[in-house]
Amino acid sequence: MSQTDSETLQAAVPEELANKRLDQVLAKLFAEYSRSRLQQWIEAGQVTVDGKILRSKDKVLAGQQIQVNAQLHAEDSWQAEAIPLQIVYEDKSLIVINKPAGLVVHPAAGNRSGTLLNALLHHAPELINIPRAGIVHRLDKDTSGLLVIARNLKAQKSLVEQLQARTVSRQYLAVVNGMMTSGGTVDAPIGRHPSHRTRMAVVPSGRPAVSHYRVVERFRAHTLIRVSLETGRTHQIRVHMLHIQHPLVGDPEYAGRARIPPAASETLLAMLRDFKRQALHAEQLALIHPRSGKEVAWEQPMPDDMQQLLAALREDSRNYVGKKS
Repeated sequence: MSQTDSETLQAAVPEELANKRLDQVLAKLFAEYSRSRLQQWIEAGQVTVDGKILRSKDKVLAGQQIQVNAQLHAEDSWQAEAIPLQIVYEDKSLIVINKPAGLVVHPAAGNRSGTLLNALLHHAPELINIPRAGIVHRLDKDTSGLLVIARNLKAQKSLVEQLQARTVSRQYLAVVNGMMTSGGTVDAPIGRHPSHRTRMAVVPSGRPAVSHYRVVERFRAHTLIRVSLETGRTHQIRVHMLHIQHPLVGDPEYAGRARIPPAASETLLAMLRDFKRQALHAEQLALIHPRSGKEVAWEQPMPDDMQQLLAALREDSRNYVGKKS
């Protein structure tokens, strides 16, 4: 696997950018790259103007030739691993993955291997030269569903900007405790829990977080909902549903004890007690393709464990109605 790659960019300074700073001109000429990335290239001496290395604050003149010979350095600590991936879509710009529950997205302390990132490097070795191997958003370890990966720097910049502008559409299916009467919006800031540092919570000092939800199906003591996100805070759906007293079924951090409806069948009892992950699935993803500029969208059905949970809840509701009648 190559440990470095390169980008070569060339442009002449147009009249309208004459007498402006080099960093400002680069940001206009090569807008597909982030300002921080361009700044790094200037500081590394990888940008020349008429063959000379200049500083960020130096002014440039109309007609001068700018060339960027950028070396992209790999992250040496990341290792490729032959971990199976369910690839929903891929091209030269994007890879869309249907992530299974139980797969950690990014290496961290205690999870240096066996992650989605390690698997991506085996599937597409060139990602080692992209920050975070092209991962621009995450799903919790035990959340399943759709995740998009940028395959080059231009795509990464586009996706990050779309996420910041809240134009990426992400919809999730979740099974929550309690019977919801209607949908709604949770607009509540999320930050680190004041006493449980591994958990998040709604706190006044937190970052803005907005979740919209609507009811898909009601059961005796649970509800299937569809949630769309405006923001992407850590544990956002899990924390927001807890905040409105409807924590996700199976959530080991936020749900507490399983909630069992009266006279529940043995099948449902076992299903609720043995469901050991948050019942949350990233079902739909839509965005503007970085290369074509057109909207693209994907959808993935719930995995088997959530399908079986819903089947047990439906059966319980039918049997209970039958007993009452």
